[in-house]
Amino acid sequence: MVQEQTSERGGVGSSSSERSMTNRRGEEAQERQQLSARLSQIRYKILVLSGKGGVGKSTVAVNLALALGRAGHRVGLLDVDIHGPSIPKLLGLEGKPVGMEEEAIAPVSFGEHLKVMSIGFLLRQRDDALIWRGPMKMGVIKQFLKDVAWGQLDYLVIDLPPGTGDEPLSVCQLIEDADGAVIVTTPQELAVIDVRKCISFCRQLNLRVLGVIENMSGFVCPHCGEATEIFKRGGGERMARELAVPFLGCIPIDPQITAACDEGKPFVDYFAGSESAGAFERALGPILRLEERDLSAQPQTTSITEVSKSKEHKTMRIAIPTAGGKLTAHFGHCEQFALIEVDTEKKEILQKEVLDSPPHQPGLLPSWLAERGANVIIAGGMGQRAQNLFAEKGIEVIVGAPSLDAETIVENYLNETLQAGENICDH
Repeated sequence: MVQEQTSERGGVGSSSSERSMTNRRGEEAQERQQLSARLSQIRYKILVLSGKGGVGKSTVAVNLALALGRAGHRVGLLDVDIHGPSIPKLLGLEGKPVGMEEEAIAPVSFGEHLKVMSIGFLLRQRDDALIWRGPMKMGVIKQFLKDVAWGQLDYLVIDLPPGTGDEPLSVCQLIEDADGAVIVTTPQELAVIDVRKCISFCRQLNLRVLGVIENMSGFVCPHCGEATEIFKRGGGERMARELAVPFLGCIPIDPQITAACDEGKPFVDYFAGSESAGAFERALGPILRLEERDLSAQPQTTSITEVSKSKEHKTMRIAIPTAGGKLTAHFGHCEQFALIEVDTEKKEILQKEVLDSPPHQPGLLPSWLAERGANVIIAGGMGQRAQNLFAEKGIEVIVGAPSLDAETIVENYLNETLQAGENICDH
């Protein structure tokens, strides 16, 4: 009799446990569907990361989001720094309440093109501390993505806390189709050491690194114009080169940025004509090229004598294989690549970076250059198989270029005066 009761109780307990597990699985499946439905309305998801605190990551996230909005895009800005939310202060939105919209959380609007969500909007007092462990943080991050009425967005910019802990990992697990990460560092070695780990984190999670921004890179005196390297310069750029990721540019220390942050004024709006605001907007290149990549489904391989289809875009990035500073005929075995960003309307060069070629490996260069935002490659010659691989990556190939320095080739290309030669490699 005792054995029968034990068996029956075991059966009841087992059945109850199975029902509970089934219910949990059903709830998780429903949450995944809700999350997928919400994220499907957002075209591009961009993460802003840093392995080190105090490098100006939130300032970069805010001004990148605003610059995207100034370009006419519908943008969401999500502050996932649970313990140190900065976004409400940076935008002058402290104390703004969130509302409800059809049983969803309504984000706070900023201007015509930007919607904002932060845990800072939900705190009763700005000095309140959230003493939460991982599961609670994971829950609120999921809620921000699943239950916030973002609506149709072109871009969602996500400001993450420093490091590679719970919050960045949770976001990467929840947004499996994230389009890439912008990494922020300052020039000094102490910051760069930690930021290198952040790039390793992205690679382990198969998250594309859109590029590195070197913030607080030198100080330009507002009175005399003399530049002073307070934190040195070039640490972030060297790191990007060593780790073979794109470098997006330097943003100097600017007292106007500090004043704008303290006053809750968007820097790129209030000081749009400054060099620092220009640096923010130039850093948008790889992010805007996400859209260009989707628009150019079947690019052409062409000769110099034909009109380039890529000039439809206002900005683009041209890759040139070089040796000794000049275009080299040996495309697959060149020493370096000059990556030159240009404004096709003004026909001028915006910025240039030179990257050492990756170790030679068949089929590597198309992916390697696509990750660095190349739209066009100008070469002396290239085999047909390589041209086909570049075409699959959405990159136009132009062959027959002479052995000149990279800037001259680009200037002639923009002015349509580049002289055509033969494709010296056609195997």
